[in-house]
Order: sequence, then structure tokens, then C-alpha cells
Amino acid sequence: VQLQASGGGLVQAGGSLRLSCVGSHRVFNVYGVQWYRQAPGKEREFVAGITSGGATNYIDSVKGRFTISRDIAKTTVYLQMSSLGPEDTAVYYCNAQYKTPRDLLTYWGQGTQVTVSS
Repeated sequence: VQLQASGGGLVQAGGSLRLSCVGSHRVFNVYGVQWYRQAPGKEREFVAGITSGGATNYIDSVKGRFTISRDIAKTTVYLQMSSLGPEDTAVYYCNAQYKTPRDLLTYWGQGTQVTVSS
């Protein structure tokens, strides 16, 4: 499975962006998908995740501001980001995982830059 992330850009504080992570094959729909981000000089951190069944979870700092969702027909997972602040500036990566009896399959998309100006 190949992942294509897009939707980043430059936005003013308080603004919104929607990131997309498109899977290359419909098998993507059975994967759990997560968004991570990495700010300059910091470690990559988990931001939000969605299971194949649609259950979601978020890091505390984005709860109420970010929404993760998936469109099965489009093999796409979205991250809707609102009320953005400079602290949200980072490269955002999508990650897909599927656990088999023998292995944990993990795939990463390329990053998409989000820059929030104050």
C-alpha cells in the first residue's frame, strides 16, 4: 500500500486546513490510520488515529480542534484541522497499520508541511 499525503500549506492562526491521506489500494480501508507530526527540533508525535471500524482517538492538545475521518469509497483518510495555532506548525505524516497473525504491517506517506503564522 502506498500512501499519498497532501493538503498542507501556510495559514494564519485561527485558520483551518484539511489534510488528506490517500491509499493506493482499497485494502487501505482495513488498515488503522494515524496522523503524526514532527516540528523542527522535536520528535515525531502521534496526533490522531482512526480504526477500520471508525473509532477515533486524539492527542489531548488537538481534541475539539481536529477531526479525523475516512471515506471508504475514496480510500482516503482526512484530518480536518481548525483553530490552528503556531504550535501546530510541523510536517504531518500519515501512517497505516494492519496487524496480521505474524506481523505488523506499517506504511508511511510522505510528509506535508503545515505552517501556522501568528
